Amino acid sequence: MNDLVFALAQQSTGNAAASAAFGALFLIVWLFILVLVIAGMWKTFAKAGQPGWAAIIPIFNLYIILKIAGRPGWWLLLLLIPIVNFIVAIIMYHDLARSFGHGILMTLGLVFLTPVAFCVIGFGGSQYQGPAAA
Repeated sequence: MNDLVFALAQQSTGNAAASAAFGALFLIVWLFILVLVIAGMWKTFAKAGQPGWAAIIPIFNLYIILKIAGRPGWWLLLLLIPIVNFIVAIIMYHDLARSFGHGILMTLGLVFLTPVAFCVIGFGGSQYQGPAAA
């Protein structure tokens, strides 16, 4: 009986170590993606003549994206409504892409690969051409 308890305790310790390692790896990957999004947004905002630090403030960064895209600030309220927010976000990202001279492919990038797309706009050769929705 003692051997069984000892074997179960060893197995439990191994599982805990594996879980901790997975958790640490997940945290590192999540932080990397977070830094990538912030850096890309910061540069994108700066290119559009907006304060780059706005990228680190939740909700306010969405307001800045709407402002860059040429949409009214009250659209921020639409982003709080379930289901409607998906449609509004796609329109917002499409207008943002058009504001930097890009088309539907960049819109899809902003929707599905947000960190990469913001880095392409922010660190790439994209130039702000004014609000697309205006």
